[in-house]
Amino acid sequence: MRSSGGFHGRRIQKTGGSTFIISLPKNWVTARGLGPGDVLFFTPRADGSLTVFAETAGPAEAERRVVEVTNEMDDEHLFRRLIAEYIAGYPLLEIRTRGRMNARTREVVRSFAQRMIGPEILEETAESVILQDVVGANPLPIPSIVRRMHQMVRAMQSDAMTAFRGRDVAIARDVVERDWEVDRLHWFLEKQVTSALRDARILATLDLTLPECSTYLLASRVLERIADHAVRIAETVSIVGKEPLPSKIVDALDRMATRAAAGLVDALDSLDSRDIPKANQVIDAAQVLMRERDQILRELTSKRGRLAVALAYVLESLERSAFYASDLAEIAINRAVESPARPAEAPARAAKVAVSAA
Repeated sequence: MRSSGGFHGRRIQKTGGSTFIISLPKNWVTARGLGPGDVLFFTPRADGSLTVFAETAGPAEAERRVVEVTNEMDDEHLFRRLIAEYIAGYPLLEIRTRGRMNARTREVVRSFAQRMIGPEILEETAESVILQDVVGANPLPIPSIVRRMHQMVRAMQSDAMTAFRGRDVAIARDVVERDWEVDRLHWFLEKQVTSALRDARILATLDLTLPECSTYLLASRVLERIADHAVRIAETVSIVGKEPLPSKIVDALDRMATRAAAGLVDALDSLDSRDIPKANQVIDAAQVLMRERDQILRELTSKRGRLAVALAYVLESLERSAFYASDLAEIAINRAVESPARPAEAPARAAKVAVSAA
């Protein structure tokens, strides 16, 4: 046996014709109350390592979190606290007050449960509300969540510009409401990653390495920020009112929006394909877009009042969206270097593995 830096080395031994065995550290076995005849489970991970856990280990689903709040808490402060507890990944969440929970606090908890993916009200008492995660840790692959967020963000970008050009209040309101869908997907993905960090068994089900989990979480954050800027563009509809829009500037903003959206598509493609040259093209295009921004800014100097404010908001949001796409392209480059595309692996030969304690 070799031991270094907290790692225990064991030599693989062969017994019989095709069975390989290794021994386990005695301290690890005894600390978990294990002995001869107990069952261990092995879960292969995406990086080629194995996760070992005992059959007697308590399942993550049994974990319960009690959150003490007060009826005097600000609604937004309470909602943020509940989001943080949700991201922590506890399957059972009990929100409790000292004394009777008032109607306002209870309504915030109910609104939270309706907006998140997974939590459902399991039980209510005079002093508490118990939420249970009915979805589980890994109902959707993380890359699929990011792609869904991307589709939603692209649609929000397009509709926000449509609402701005046509001063359409109904479309603008719809863009604002859809931002919640992007937020809830981001929080759900963050919850999955957090749960995977806490429990190696959950990480094994994701079929991703920890660096890849981090990469997709960063990508999700970028998409959530771009959605926020789509909302900001939509909100300029109420600022403009019925004032006529300068067609020359609006056309330039439309071209800028089209390029920013195209950059986002290419950035996500480069993330999936680990295409470094394509990612670099997105970053270079964002720099070119800034020169167009400067030209539009010169045109804006002749505008005054609410119209100038609205146009400046749109310009700034498009600029930020382009740079967020550039950030996503940088994430794609980092992923390509950290985890290059692997060739198709040949089917591994099956081998029996036995474990003994020493």
